[in-house]
Amino acid sequence: MTPEQLSTVIVDALNALVGEGAVNLPDGVPDSVTVERPRQKGHGDYATNVALQLAKKAQMPPRAFAELMVAKLTAEDGIADVEIAGPGFLNITVETGAQGEVAARIVAAGASYGTTATLAGIRINVEFISANPTGPLHLGHTRWAVVGDAVSRVLEAAGADVVREFYINDRGNQMNLFGASIEAAALGNPIPADGYQGDYIHDLAKEVVDREPGIIDLTGEERLIAFREAGYALQLAQQQGQLERFQTHFDVWFSERSLHESDDVAAGLEKLRDEGHLFDADGALWMRTTDFGDDKDRVLIRSDGDLTYFASDTAYYVNKRGRGFDVCLYLLGADHHGYVGRLRAMAACAGDDPDQSLEVLIGQMVKILKDGEELKLSKRAGTLVTLEELVDLIGVDALRYTLSRYPSDSPLTLDVAEITRQASDNPVFYVQYAHARVSSILRNATDLGMSPAKDDFDPSLLSHEKEGDLLRALAAFPGVVASAAQLREPHRVARYLEDTAAAYHKFYDSCRVLPMGDEEPNDLHRARLLLVAATRTVLANGLALLGVYAPQRM
Repeated sequence: MTPEQLSTVIVDALNALVGEGAVNLPDGVPDSVTVERPRQKGHGDYATNVALQLAKKAQMPPRAFAELMVAKLTAEDGIADVEIAGPGFLNITVETGAQGEVAARIVAAGASYGTTATLAGIRINVEFISANPTGPLHLGHTRWAVVGDAVSRVLEAAGADVVREFYINDRGNQMNLFGASIEAAALGNPIPADGYQGDYIHDLAKEVVDREPGIIDLTGEERLIAFREAGYALQLAQQQGQLERFQTHFDVWFSERSLHESDDVAAGLEKLRDEGHLFDADGALWMRTTDFGDDKDRVLIRSDGDLTYFASDTAYYVNKRGRGFDVCLYLLGADHHGYVGRLRAMAACAGDDPDQSLEVLIGQMVKILKDGEELKLSKRAGTLVTLEELVDLIGVDALRYTLSRYPSDSPLTLDVAEITRQASDNPVFYVQYAHARVSSILRNATDLGMSPAKDDFDPSLLSHEKEGDLLRALAAFPGVVASAAQLREPHRVARYLEDTAAAYHKFYDSCRVLPMGDEEPNDLHRARLLLVAATRTVLANGLALLGVYAPQRM
């Protein structure tokens, strides 16, 4: 019995009490109740505080409410015992057979186990990298490449319709400086002092000329634009390739330039004007964001006629909402705290409730240590160490798992030697090893002519304490995924996987799965093998939510 199933049983019991007139709930019976694993052994398999939550509304003492619940729940199939603890907590023990059935359901569900309909019907746009196409992606982008992708995966697992979006900052003077830098490198001239440095500029220049030899013969602005656009296309393709290698996929690569070329900026400003939140002052166009809590009003068009970045940001938000997204989720760096208030005010000026339509997650910086020294400079880019260099140094799995297992708003200092070490105190190795270990057992079982007992499975055979601990851990997975999605905290999945791997290792140490020597396989072997198969399913599904490989062998 999973926590979700038990929640349904409790809700049914509440409905029965209300129907009988034993309880009066003016606000009605909730659709679901919280069911958790108790922190202490001996307090049952699951616990709920439903009596404490509803007793005041029912105008009853919590323990009296709890006693009514006990009478109903103990009559339900699959529940062995219900005890009242403290002021009204309910500690519930489920029958061994009902708990053991979890293993069969997990194996039957396969890759879909853990998915829920918690966020069904909600369309969410997740923008988690915004970068200039003027150089390689670097350490500053790496954490969001992991966390944004993992957030998107858990949102989808919870039933949301998710679009992953990369915002390309391909407009403004930095693009001309980029083009001028490539042009200078191609012509053998010094790179402009305010241009882009690094070996990658010379690599791009060579590739541009190799592809388009005639570009050298152009002159003036025509040649600059040609180098700019050719370099842009190559650099963007490199960024896309680096992210795909890093197991981070984007559904949409949205060009800032396209906002202006398609008149979306003008349309966005017109919408704001219609809402009555624009005004002219000092020859400039302003948005009155102070009406909605911003610390000052924001300029959209300067007195010289130039559009501000905030004008593009505003038009981009209006564009997203126009594409039918219910929620626009932004993942921004540590230096963007000041953006939160203005983005919320901007959404309100556009006629939305920012509490409903807009979310902003702020991520903190990451430091990487190698041999006791912080990695700061890139060999190719001449600035921050690049994503590509980090992947070569650390590996996709170790880097992704480590960055996803901590709350994104906490600063991180990671040591290369620690996160790549193959030892049980390295979390990514520990979880991957658990998956490899269960895979090995299932392969050995196949060699013995055994398969998990799916048809004639007796769930009551899984009665050992460690089997119960593992079954309860596996049953909790859908709730963990739903919670990670609702809170936008994929690190909950990583920590859950580590706890589940620990529960598996303790089970394996206490419960022999395969027959020894000439021993004939029996029903208990097959039941435990099913539990092993269920464990593999959960570990694989959890690692997939983090974009981390589930190895068959290690």
